[in-house]
Amino acid sequence: MKTGKMRVSINAPVVLGIVGISFAATLLGYITGGITSRVIFTTYRSALWSPMTYLRAFTHIFGHADWQHFVGNMSYLLLLGPMLEEKYGSRTLAGVVAVTAFSTSFVNYVLFPNVALCGASGVVFAFILLSSFTSFKQGEIPLTFILVSVIFIGQQIFEGIFVRDNVSNLSHIVGGIVGGFLGYEFNLRQRDGSSVSKN
Repeated sequence: MKTGKMRVSINAPVVLGIVGISFAATLLGYITGGITSRVIFTTYRSALWSPMTYLRAFTHIFGHADWQHFVGNMSYLLLLGPMLEEKYGSRTLAGVVAVTAFSTSFVNYVLFPNVALCGASGVVFAFILLSSFTSFKQGEIPLTFILVSVIFIGQQIFEGIFVRDNVSNLSHIVGGIVGGFLGYEFNLRQRDGSSVSKN
């Protein structure tokens, strides 16, 4: 009787890449006393002619305020990401992450000039809403999508109005909107016969 050897597989390279870069960014933040976090991994209102403004519009998702912040976001990404990457492909999921990163940065830049933003929670909310479309059928809106929208987005609106903390509820809402919209579009294309590119 043959016994197969167990091996570790890299089943979700985009998700694992985000986790790895986020770990390195958070560690660097601790080592440098927050300098790398401010310069590279946090987005805020800065000069439009500075290349760093545009770089930070994407890299802020890798920076985290502390290890608790990092562990919370990475737990959700590792839970939801592999399923989404298998369904939509690495290239498409990387696109979702990039669109979410830029959208949350842009909204923060325009509406909150004095607020610095870091962390992958916008991406987490995009993944949460995107995952609710995994069993989408044409002409139907999944009840899971409605419930997730009400529970998660409703909570963020409530906390944004009544709770004063350092959590950017608007980035959660923007991430959720991006995930919900793209989830609907991807699944609509698949039902119509056109494919979402997988890589």
